[in-house]
Amino acid sequence: MKRSLSCSALALVLTTSVLPLTHAAARTNPWDGLQPDREQTVASLNVVELLKRHHYNKPPLNDARSSQIFDDYLKSLDPARSYFTAADIASFEPWRYRFDDYLKSGELQPGFVIYKRQLERMQERLDFALSLLDQGVDKFDFSRDESLQTDREKAPWAADNKALDELWRKRVKDEVLRLKLAGKEPKAIQELLSKRYKNQLARLAQTRSEDIFQAYINAFTQTYDPHTNYLSPENAENFDINMSLSLEGIGAVLQSDNEHVKVVRLVPAGPADKSKQLKPADRIIGVAQGDKEMVDVVGWRLDEVVKLIRGPKDSVVRLEVIPASNAANDQTSKVVPITREAVKLEEQAAKKSVLKLEHDGHDYKLGVIEIPAFYLDFKAYRGGDPNYKSTTRDVRKLLSELQQEKVDGVVIDLRNNGGGSLQEATELTGLFIDQGPTVLVRNSDGRVDVLADEDQGTYYKGPMAVLVNRLSASASEIFAGAMQDYHRALILGGQTFGKGTVQTIQPLNHGELKLTLAKFYRVSGQSTQHQGVLPDIAYPAIVDVKEIGESALPAAMPWDRIAPAIQPAGDPFRPFLAQLKALHEARTAKNPDFEFTRKSLELSQQLMQNTEVSLNEDKRKAQRNDIEGRQLALENARRSAKGEAPLKELKDEEELADASEEDKLPPEKDAFLAESGRILLDYLTLNSAVAKH
Repeated sequence: MKRSLSCSALALVLTTSVLPLTHAAARTNPWDGLQPDREQTVASLNVVELLKRHHYNKPPLNDARSSQIFDDYLKSLDPARSYFTAADIASFEPWRYRFDDYLKSGELQPGFVIYKRQLERMQERLDFALSLLDQGVDKFDFSRDESLQTDREKAPWAADNKALDELWRKRVKDEVLRLKLAGKEPKAIQELLSKRYKNQLARLAQTRSEDIFQAYINAFTQTYDPHTNYLSPENAENFDINMSLSLEGIGAVLQSDNEHVKVVRLVPAGPADKSKQLKPADRIIGVAQGDKEMVDVVGWRLDEVVKLIRGPKDSVVRLEVIPASNAANDQTSKVVPITREAVKLEEQAAKKSVLKLEHDGHDYKLGVIEIPAFYLDFKAYRGGDPNYKSTTRDVRKLLSELQQEKVDGVVIDLRNNGGGSLQEATELTGLFIDQGPTVLVRNSDGRVDVLADEDQGTYYKGPMAVLVNRLSASASEIFAGAMQDYHRALILGGQTFGKGTVQTIQPLNHGELKLTLAKFYRVSGQSTQHQGVLPDIAYPAIVDVKEIGESALPAAMPWDRIAPAIQPAGDPFRPFLAQLKALHEARTAKNPDFEFTRKSLELSQQLMQNTEVSLNEDKRKAQRNDIEGRQLALENARRSAKGEAPLKELKDEEELADASEEDKLPPEKDAFLAESGRILLDYLTLNSAVAKH
């Protein structure tokens, strides 16, 4: 049973029973004076009230949520369990079921106390790491047979400082070995790591009250869902800058991943996408401006890393990344230079091509329309410009051109399309159906708004397929879901991202709250949230769905369904799906690109299960060589099957990719696109055979 505490009683708890002084806490530090101010207190109360009244789920702020806040806050502050001791956690434990009361009353001290304890522990660890380096990196014995656990998310908290010393001895040794195997000399290693840790100490000293408040409030808001979060006044301003594009970025969506920042997806036609060197699930470990020194960002907050990456147009930022393919071999990193620029609307415009295929002894032409994003030139549209650019207008024109070329069917390519204008998703759907609902939006009070295509008539009535993958999100999922629900197209490729929620920005007296207040539903009544759109025929995944996608985010809202908005006529694809799948599987069983994608993901998942790295130099070299050898063997098996020359090492592949960056492959050379065309032709053949009978 919960006891109510007065402010004076709380103060007593803070200074005595809950937080006994340690040798670290007893000394003066730069954070003693960091306290919540009145503006933050009022903002926290506003956040509590807004979540209570307007969040889509309106879940209760109770003991169960308090426990979740407690766990999530500790995880955000110490994801690898390498700072706090078991005694620290035990001293915080009496607060586990109190955060709901504290938040309702505007009491922020517990959040501040835990954060400041973490700062003290970080200072102790960095001091310890520097003391090891001061002894010289040559003191590390790399012939010893010992290892470091790399995944410590569920490891027990360190028993005491002695246990932390041993953990950090291994962590520093691992960093030294990683740099040694990368070819750096001992003196350079010592200088680099010493500077890294000293910089981290300097950053700790710059911690402000607002940093603590933001971390604490977000530990609270993100127990509701991953897209509900507090933006400090500075971050709210940065958010506005991002929306107006007055400062430029690299065109990548990033998220925190324990102590790293991970790439979630690339904006089509953005700088990172054009570089051809950054991929989803890559981890960013360093950021440099132009030719300046690389700044290590391991352990940094996401907003701090984003601030470093963003900068003036036409300037160069260099990112040091651990490729997703090397997740288990993280001594191998690469540096990716990217020139910052705004994503130009014309570069995201829909494009067409013609896919020429021979099928059952006949030649066919299929139209391909690639849609990188759902765009709309709002300024021109609102200004009454009759020639404003939009996805639907462009696709309508491309469809007209393809029909003049007498194509036998159309493939809409939505791979890597992260969404955009909801209006465009609705209007594009209208090109392929006669009339009717396109998407449902349910708000927090249960009201369902129906967005619909009001125009009678179907612009394109011919056969079609829609190609999607894990990086097809939001508006892409609405369109693909509508095409599937109206039985208008075969959906091919991978399970989509699963982002099916709607956010709004609520201003506060201090900062802003980004709040989830509605959910998208397909016309069949299924939400696109969490599950995304499941293809009729699945292709091998290009990324691990456990790593990338809505379902990979903590506290992601679940999939559910509401009453459908339509009752479509019979499904013309259903009678043939089993045959279509069998033909597809037989055709792609030995397809070099399908096999490579399948086996690459299997290898990556296999390697991710290994959560220890050897600190023995010979074993580590052997481990690295084995991984690189297996990756090279997969690549060369693909190249051999396609009649291409083998590579001597994986670096050659990057150089070849750079050299051919401007050479757009013809659609026939895109294995997934060509296979989509063949499946559509299989359907036409089977359907025609049935019709003739």
